[in-house]
Amino acid sequence: MTLPYTITHPDRLLTVNIADGVELPGAAPGSTITPLFLDRENGVWVLYGKFAPGTRLPTHFHTGVVHFFTTKGQWNYLEYPNDPQTAGSYLYEPGGSVHTFSVPEEATEPAEGFMVVFGANINFIDGEFANIRDAGAIEDSILQAAKKAGLPLPRYIRPKGGAEFTRD
Repeated sequence: MTLPYTITHPDRLLTVNIADGVELPGAAPGSTITPLFLDRENGVWVLYGKFAPGTRLPTHFHTGVVHFFTTKGQWNYLEYPNDPQTAGSYLYEPGGSVHTFSVPEEATEPAEGFMVVFGANINFIDGEFANIRDAGAIEDSILQAAKKAGLPLPRYIRPKGGAEFTRD
């Protein structure tokens, strides 16, 4: 048996390490994100997040699925107080779910984890529409935050994207 024909053969592995990443302010006070993969066209974003005790993200509606793997600390959704996520927890969130991320005030350490998000978060504050966060909005905000803080351009994986004709 021969190896399959390779259509995509990058010159090098597309890999990043959170230890080498640039931590940038997250969407809420007490949170930081390290971008790992941002794909505007397909609406996919992969981030490593850190959330200090007492951090609460806006209530949000997911247009697509989310995979979240908690690596440190503890957090929960306010809507599910009896299902805390702790280090080692993997959470699958179906598209169409609505919830409010929260790290308990009494937590002794930040909550941290990897998130793989398809689509957008539609955020609400006090029941009113606040904003939409998708791969493009996140990329725009992290680039702006890095520039404003004088930080180096974050290194993350970004598909080249763009549209073109297959032939003339």
